[in-house]
Amino acid sequence: MRVLLDECDPRKFRRELPRHTVQTIPEMGWSGLKNGALLMAMSVDGFEVLVTVDQNLRYQQNLASYGAAIVVMVAATNRIEDLRPLASDVLQALTMIQPGEIIEVG
Repeated sequence: MRVLLDECDPRKFRRELPRHTVQTIPEMGWSGLKNGALLMAMSVDGFEVLVTVDQNLRYQQNLASYGAAIVVMVAATNRIEDLRPLASDVLQALTMIQPGEIIEVG
């Protein structure tokens, strides 16, 4: 699965998602894009899922219109030490998530 890691997530988290192609927003040159533009860019570029800690994203966009799916990690902070324990739940979510869905883990 092609996964985009949000810019507020630590880049090191990509190591927790083996078997998936993971790129970050900065790597794609999309830093600073607003959510709608980001979801559009994801869709055009073939990303299937955005992994983020942004819990407000679900209230800001109509995901179905972009064909995007989002996994939201809910943790005390966005530090790798707080997110690493959620990796198995993220991997599980990636096996079942469908376009337009949001799954929260944590």
